[in-house]
Amino acid sequence: MSPRRARRRDESRPVGLPRGMDRVEEWPDGEWKVRMLTGASSSKSYRCPGCDQEIPSGLPHLVSWPNWAGGDEERRHWHAACWRKRLDRGPGRSRY
Repeated sequence: MSPRRARRRDESRPVGLPRGMDRVEEWPDGEWKVRMLTGASSSKSYRCPGCDQEIPSGLPHLVSWPNWAGGDEERRHWHAACWRKRLDRGPGRSRY
């Protein structure tokens, strides 16, 4: 058995989108501020509103909230895939 090799960090992120910085995304359901989290800074677990599964501490994920005054009180922690697929959810389920 060969020894494990150190994995390289993924540096394919676009320039101008550093980790931990907020960005504004426009979706059919409005404008959202989104922050990518590496997971290293999270010390507790969260529940993803997209899949209703737990996001354990230390797992990279994102935080989003509406882009309006006072919208930061509506922050939610999401799995990245659940955030991208939230508009595809069936009727009767909340999208946020």
